[in-house]
Amino acid sequence: MQSYDYIIVGAGSAGAVVANRLSANPRHQVLLLEAGPASHPWSRIPIGYAKLLTNPAVNWLYSSEPEAATNGRRIPVPRGRLLGGSSAINGLAFVRGQRQDFDTWAQMGNSGWSYDDVLPLFRRMESYEADGDDQFRGREGPLRVTNPEPRDPLYQALIAAAGQVGIPHNPDYNGATQEGIAMSQATIASRQRMSTAQCYLTPIRNRPNLHIETEALGESLLLEGSRCTGVRYRVRGELREAQAGREVVVSAGSINSPQLLELSGIGQAERLAGLGIAVRHNLPGVGENLRDHYAPRTRWAVGARGYTFNDRGRGLGLVGQALRYALLGRGMLSMVAAPMRAFVRSREGLEAPDLLLGWVPMLTEPGPKGPRIAKQSGMTCYAHPMRPESKGHIHITSADASRAPAINFNFLSSPVDAELTIRAIRIARAVMTAPALAHLNISEIGPGPGLTNDDEILDWVKRAAETTYHPVGTCKMGQDPMAVVDAQLRVHGIQGLRVADASIMPTLTSGNTNAPSIMIGEKVSDLVLQAA
Repeated sequence: MQSYDYIIVGAGSAGAVVANRLSANPRHQVLLLEAGPASHPWSRIPIGYAKLLTNPAVNWLYSSEPEAATNGRRIPVPRGRLLGGSSAINGLAFVRGQRQDFDTWAQMGNSGWSYDDVLPLFRRMESYEADGDDQFRGREGPLRVTNPEPRDPLYQALIAAAGQVGIPHNPDYNGATQEGIAMSQATIASRQRMSTAQCYLTPIRNRPNLHIETEALGESLLLEGSRCTGVRYRVRGELREAQAGREVVVSAGSINSPQLLELSGIGQAERLAGLGIAVRHNLPGVGENLRDHYAPRTRWAVGARGYTFNDRGRGLGLVGQALRYALLGRGMLSMVAAPMRAFVRSREGLEAPDLLLGWVPMLTEPGPKGPRIAKQSGMTCYAHPMRPESKGHIHITSADASRAPAINFNFLSSPVDAELTIRAIRIARAVMTAPALAHLNISEIGPGPGLTNDDEILDWVKRAAETTYHPVGTCKMGQDPMAVVDAQLRVHGIQGLRVADASIMPTLTSGNTNAPSIMIGEKVSDLVLQAA
């Protein structure tokens, strides 16, 4: 058994940050465990997410249980399984969320998590390579963030169309205000993906006090009474144990973090006992409070030729896109999964946006190895509420660490989520049929112009919607009986153990969750070092 000061389970968006910050002090011996490999060639190229979203070599490839709100379908739940975690396979959009998100966390009793508290962390972690107010943006952090210009005529037309229906252009939605339409800011720089592996781990891989183990699957936490003393894990069939003299930080993500707690006997006592797992601490909130963005993708045919990547990215056009990427760092291969997005209000009188629209300048269709570019020219626009109220759960079904847990989203169980989803689709329709887009000869494919009343639209949502891959909340932070960690991210009732990743979010943030997950890694690093 090896001994360290700190052990971090999971080298993803948060865990890589924690490893960087804790190992900065050469006196700290740090072990970082990652269940997947060190890297994958497609992870460096931005468009690589199209290859990695269905690749079992670097993706857990989870799926949800069938439910009424998905019309009995299993919804894909991709999660990164390599250094950098989901930051190494995601769609690359960089969205902090809005002030209201974090102020809500603080109002729920989580001291130190208000917007004013976390803004310095957001600034510290980024090197923002565009114009912006330095009151809000960081310039010297490890994570390089860029803001593409809307050069393409299609993007310019979308901005104009949004303006015609009352959605303003906002050049920096991570600045003073989020509201408006904009190009997606991205963790892309110098033609490459800026994952936490690239930005936080690569520069420090030679630190002698940082020990990184890949292909290391966490099997259980080691507990002595009410204290966590280490981790049991398996590397290519070999069972190993490591002791932590100070703390263990679990940063395995919203699926794997509650799974590891439950495998260790921390969770709902009756459920664990039923699986033959010795109950070490009854903590009923483990695995509960699951939330995600349930997002229907509206589909639009584009009659005008040459505007979408269905025209420009197939056949010889793909060769041209590859050359454009190699020479200029632009085009389809450098693209965020949704290059343009709009944060909008569902109705007048709201203090802040509550809906998100995201545009993809192409149509895809199912293929034998995952989605592929369709022959038909078109666009996709996903539309959904940003702060859904519906809550599900994730729980293990076996004491076997290699067996996937059961994921139940319970989508649309809160009536307001259905109402806001329908409203988001209607706003997407308004933008896509605005005069500024008339020259593109656009026609609606899905839901389809024949579906006009709320019940018809909602039925289509249940048949067609997927998530935007933002599961959070399964080890939520708080003081109530269903909270798993406190405001210091310490697991209630267990000493020497913290959780730090998207699972601690009490509510979903307004947008993509990668940026706030990285911020959580920065935050817990400060908390751990302050306690040392």
